[in-house]
Amino acid sequence: MAAWTVLLRGINVGGHRLLPMKELITLLEGAGFTKVRSYLQSGNIVFRSPRSTAAPALGNRIGRLVKDAKGFEPAVWVLSLAELSAAVAANPFPEADADPKSLHLYFLSDSPASADVEDLHRLKRGKESFKLKERVFYLYTPGGFAGSKLAAQAERLLGDSATARNWRTVNRLLEMAQDL
Repeated sequence: MAAWTVLLRGINVGGHRLLPMKELITLLEGAGFTKVRSYLQSGNIVFRSPRSTAAPALGNRIGRLVKDAKGFEPAVWVLSLAELSAAVAANPFPEADADPKSLHLYFLSDSPASADVEDLHRLKRGKESFKLKERVFYLYTPGGFAGSKLAAQAERLLGDSATARNWRTVNRLLEMAQDL
């Protein structure tokens, strides 16, 4: 049985597209997933799957489950334990361990073929920095993520859909997936 991490985008934000995690856990357990656990209320789930299905198929299945139950289909990213471990191990900003909210990992749908790296560099302010490694964009914002113009424009300039999680959340999800 394989361990998976699921990241749902755009749920439980501003009172829209509400999906309580207890309800999502029940949906996933009803679909045959086991040891389903959530972290926070923003669509972070780990579970085991009895089948070694490819991540895109799992994401499509989870999106349909939510659509059937709630009437909307969230964007879903599915990461294997190996993919999540590799993303953590490849962190180019170890200084973020001291301030885990200063680093965000953007998980991309694909390796971006048309990332506008020039404009990404132009938007950097202060000590901001970034690194693109395959399907993960690491954004280090020691001056704060919320006010970062780079953070606000990253997805558009990467040319691919993405969902971001801070360093603390990514590490906690890895721990949870390893414990399954």
